[in-house]
Amino acid sequence: MNYKKTLDFMFSQLPAYHRIGKAAYKNTLDNTIALDEYFGHPHRNFRTIHVAGTNGKGSVSHMLASVFIEAGYKTGLYTSPHLKDFRERIRVNGRMIPRSEVTGFNEKHSGIIESVKPSFFEMTVAMAFDFFSRQEVDIAIIEVGLGGRLDSTNIIIPELSVITNIGHDHMDLLGDSMEKIASEKAGIMKRSRPVVIGEPTPDTRMVFNLKAKEADCQVFYAEDNFECSLADPIDISGLREYILTNIESGKIYSGQIPLGGNYQQKNLKSVIQSLVLLKGEFGISDDEIRRGIRNVIKNTGLAGRWQTLRKKPYVICDTGHNREGLEYVVKQLMSLGVEKVHFVLGFVSDKDLSLVLPLFPQNGIYYFTRASVPRALDEKKLKEAALAYGLKGEAYPSVREALKSAVSAASGREVVFVGGSTFVVADVI
Repeated sequence: MNYKKTLDFMFSQLPAYHRIGKAAYKNTLDNTIALDEYFGHPHRNFRTIHVAGTNGKGSVSHMLASVFIEAGYKTGLYTSPHLKDFRERIRVNGRMIPRSEVTGFNEKHSGIIESVKPSFFEMTVAMAFDFFSRQEVDIAIIEVGLGGRLDSTNIIIPELSVITNIGHDHMDLLGDSMEKIASEKAGIMKRSRPVVIGEPTPDTRMVFNLKAKEADCQVFYAEDNFECSLADPIDISGLREYILTNIESGKIYSGQIPLGGNYQQKNLKSVIQSLVLLKGEFGISDDEIRRGIRNVIKNTGLAGRWQTLRKKPYVICDTGHNREGLEYVVKQLMSLGVEKVHFVLGFVSDKDLSLVLPLFPQNGIYYFTRASVPRALDEKKLKEAALAYGLKGEAYPSVREALKSAVSAASGREVVFVGGSTFVVADVI
């Protein structure tokens, strides 16, 4: 079976959340445990860092992996979803898992796959852990897929757990309040292992403190311990100077970050707090931290975070897709000082549009579209829903057509933004 046929099998035979949504979600770890036993508990053969959160967990995971690569460690990185190629999910020292490994995994282990009938995500986690073990990585940064407590990655005993923040996403699965969602994500806390929390609120802080007490682990709140400033970029997409100050000691961490989003200010606090806890044990220097953050795109292939796709006009995409993430993005777009912003916008069909459409400006120019996944919301329905919030534009059956129209209409002093859904961004990258 070649690579394309293997992916066709995986997408058609195994329920994939990113394609069909809630129907693919499993509320037990039974399949994951069965696969882990079959493969001989491969995750026990390397050290791990576990990263959860509503927003920012991908950026934090990539930055941490990049620092460990700069420090000379053979580093695994597991993230989701992918943008262009399934293999983006599984990397060693920034290189994607070979196609032959993907096809070979499915062929060699077809028996257990048929027996267990895992979800797409459950099988992918098993593939990643098996690959990292056979590659003899020193450490792997493992990003949670959804939630925490019942996520397929939650069989590891990490050196450190990180929870970036809690926001309004997947509330139909994780709970209808920030406290309930926080409780699910706090499920990655492991006994006597430190936990970094990026952005607590009074309500979620209470949940985290309670869960940490139950797990007998120490919590470090990055927002309490560090101040961070980000300089304005030279241009819309340029490198940004950052300065982080340890509030208690006064120690300064500074450098450049190639990720242009203002929200990276929050993520940097979580990254530095995590590395402060780990740098002594792993022998990581301040210079390696600086280089790791500066070289994150080059080292790990991170894409879709305030990424410039072209200039004249500027075309920027961002994978922010829930209320908190989009709020940051829209605010930054509105602060650019450009004449107009053209929005190429699409969402998944199970998105609560009442939470996100009010964030967008009524004076924007809109190109409503749908991504090429089954979960995508029909562009005509999106256009109709947007009218209720004063957002006017035309509907396009594909992201490519919508982008082409937006670029043609925009002048050199205007910006085209592509987003709303990770899958809209995936269609243009």
